[in-house]
Amino acid sequence: MFSPSEYFDLEQTAHPKLFESQKYVWGALKQIPSYLQFRLKPAVLGELVGKPFISNTVFVGSGTIVEQGAMLKGPAWIGENCHIRNGCYVRENVIVGHGVVMGNSCEFKNCIIFNEAQIPHFNYVGDSILGYHAHLGAGVILSNVKLDHGEIFVMSTEGNLATGLKKFGAIIGDRTEIGCNAVINPGSVLGRDCMVYPGANFRGVLPAGSVVKVSQQMQVLARRPAQPT
Repeated sequence: MFSPSEYFDLEQTAHPKLFESQKYVWGALKQIPSYLQFRLKPAVLGELVGKPFISNTVFVGSGTIVEQGAMLKGPAWIGENCHIRNGCYVRENVIVGHGVVMGNSCEFKNCIIFNEAQIPHFNYVGDSILGYHAHLGAGVILSNVKLDHGEIFVMSTEGNLATGLKKFGAIIGDRTEIGCNAVINPGSVLGRDCMVYPGANFRGVLPAGSVVKVSQQMQVLARRPAQPT
């Protein structure tokens, strides 16, 4: 239960070593700083549009486009053929695969993003892992800190599992879609091929292929006729 291979195709990342010997998939988050410290070789091989900020602790792969207004603070490892749009903020300890869209007003911190994932508009991705072809709709937030700032637990059929982490957002499995303005709360684990409808507020463990819908009542009233003046 909760093994990396249950959620991700590890052939869809150039960094499978992050997941080696990890009993629980979220264990890879603890490996990011040391992995980058010893393996990152900063270079910019992609195309820069205007003058984005890229620090000397960032690798940008060939074919990747970085637009003006983006800030790549790093340490960060960005793969090939990505599109990093204006207003994107990449903070410390970020590892990104190939063909990823990182969009306007999105913030990334201590995360792993597999190939072809799309995070295009107004998203926060902190202390999280997004799988192959995962997609976040506009305004999706992966919340990574509890209100009491305590340790984050993952709910399971065997009880709550301690993660040893005080910052842990979500595990988003391959091809999972999350609709606009949804909030995924700390310690959530979503399996492959799930769908979370817009506006949902979710915390927990979602089995592969599940759908989360938001139930609400909507009332449409006839407009009152305008009063004569």
